Amino acid sequence: MNIRSLTRGDGVLIGAAVVLFIASFLGISSCEASAAICDSIETPNSWEISPLGWGAFLLGIAGAALVVLNRALPQPRKVAGLDLGQIGVAFTVAAAWNVLMWMFESDNAGAGLILGLIASLILAAAAVAAPLVPALKGPLLSAPKPQAPQPYGMQPGQPGQPGVPGGYGYPGAQQSPYGAQPQPYPGQPQPDQQAQAAAPSPAQPAPAQGQGQPASDFAPFWFAVPVARPLYGEDGSPTPIAELAPGTWYLAVEQRGQGLIAQTQDGRRGVLQDTTGIQRG
Repeated sequence: MNIRSLTRGDGVLIGAAVVLFIASFLGISSCEASAAICDSIETPNSWEISPLGWGAFLLGIAGAALVVLNRALPQPRKVAGLDLGQIGVAFTVAAAWNVLMWMFESDNAGAGLILGLIASLILAAAAVAAPLVPALKGPLLSAPKPQAPQPYGMQPGQPGQPGVPGGYGYPGAQQSPYGAQPQPYPGQPQPDQQAQAAAPSPAQPAPAQGQGQPASDFAPFWFAVPVARPLYGEDGSPTPIAELAPGTWYLAVEQRGQGLIAQTQDGRRGVLQDTTGIQRG
């Protein structure tokens, strides 16, 4: 589960569900008699009246839980062909309607019924409007500050990283500044020797223009997506291998046309075809 994929609308759902749970333990009717008489009368709460407690309050809380759970899961789950989020929205609307009917038929509505009606209406409105209102579609938790991108292929704790002695792949080598010529290790050919070895011999034709030229420089960077987007395999398969969730930082390791080769936190790589609106770290 990825809690960073939750939206502000999910936050409203969670808050309204908490208020609805508290209201379920308050009295559903009020007393208009004298204080002495009212003190001797025990006002029932919603759990003592099954159609209200189990058919409205619990139904609304369960609906909010299904919507939030479906959002936090990596892939949407379905039951009998219906999305869990859709079932949760239906539950919240049914709960609000049930509490509203109890309010109309009650002569002396108590604090529990009034607060429950307000919470259930907010619950249903947030469940329906969360995917539609831009203000509610924003991430609930801000993305953490990304770490400095590591060179592609280097694992944490390998030589050459800050605080780890030695250079990348060569124990004991010193870390060179970015752009500086690396110092040769014992037995490594000098730069002029490398240039001579790389130069084509007279008997070998030079590569044609446009062939064998290095691709444009690409510096890996961290990025976050504004909304959930699929990550496709590098082999061109149409089936997504993962889903990038908003509020999480991913590493772009290569440019692939208009898309990016992205690496997830568990090491999987794939093609992010839609790069519009991404936030660079």
